[in-house]
Amino acid sequence: MDDFNNNLKYWLNYNFEKSLKSFTKDDVLKVLNKGDLEPLDLLTLLSPASDDLLEELAIRAKALTIREFGKTVLVYSPIYLSNHCNNRCVYCGFNKDNSIKRSRLSSYELENECLKLKQEGIRHILLLTGGDRVKSPIKYIKESIKTAKKYFDSISIEMYSMSNREYKELRDLGVHNVTIYQETYNMNLYKKLHLYGEKSDYNFRLEAPKRALSNGIKSINLGVLLGLGDPIIDFFMASIHSLYLFKMYPHADLTMSLPRIKSSSGNFKQEYTIDDRLFTKLIVVFRLFLPKAGISLSTRESSELRDNLLQLGVTKISAGSKTDVGGYTKSKSDKQFEISDNRSIFEIDSRLRDLGYQPIYKDWVTV
Repeated sequence: MDDFNNNLKYWLNYNFEKSLKSFTKDDVLKVLNKGDLEPLDLLTLLSPASDDLLEELAIRAKALTIREFGKTVLVYSPIYLSNHCNNRCVYCGFNKDNSIKRSRLSSYELENECLKLKQEGIRHILLLTGGDRVKSPIKYIKESIKTAKKYFDSISIEMYSMSNREYKELRDLGVHNVTIYQETYNMNLYKKLHLYGEKSDYNFRLEAPKRALSNGIKSINLGVLLGLGDPIIDFFMASIHSLYLFKMYPHADLTMSLPRIKSSSGNFKQEYTIDDRLFTKLIVVFRLFLPKAGISLSTRESSELRDNLLQLGVTKISAGSKTDVGGYTKSKSDKQFEISDNRSIFEIDSRLRDLGYQPIYKDWVTV
């Protein structure tokens, strides 16, 4: 990770404002005619000079997506195992200081959640917990994975950052994907947003994707929480982080998520607002930058926007999502955040087919 850390230090001290203003429309057009893109090409596409060319960028992004993925979309659902958390992240509904209803699924309750989703056709599952190693220890996570494996072909996890040994043990149990967001790459802002707990360790979290991939995890999902820091800079940093991992682990599957911050328990006020046009631009630019990477879009976004973005680069979507513990059978907790796309799995499946896409429920078998 040393090479990336050196890169990171360079870019964190980079004058983005000056650089972004220096690019012209001709610069953007030159980048569009290149093959593999580098970080400065990415900045060019993110500059204001590309705003009038967004339609052209979108057309190329659509063509690249079809070339690399066809008209297919992977469909998955999340299961919240626990919302107990020892972190004090000022923007998160699970913040340890928030007075919310907290709970953890028992083995029996998890069986019911899994059965419900399998009956609705889901084969890819994302297991989530809050950042509490006491209430959600590795032993509990392992047992949950064993339970989920009885129902699903692919197990992904979105949990606290883990050690090399822990990732290897989970890989051996059948976990093939780790989802972990840096949230923001701005070190100073990160410290202000993550006041307490294991997640406050910037570098330990930053290096988690590499630990996962180096210990046999086949797929990684990176991301930032748009709205915490400057969205252009955070997006840029997440993209070059993705590029680094692509070069270091060429056989790994890599996906980017770009969730926009949503209201949750607490009083956090975001500094940056990301409108739909900018959000669309980020999706399109990432597709142009890394054509072979997946792009995941959650139910945080509206049904209309999700349908539209499918054509511009999105390759993976959640369906029928619940963000509370036990949400599919009998809710036992408050939600982490409110969702915007409330369509059922069946409704999303039907809509995908209407749009000419093939919903993919199974593309992975653990042997």
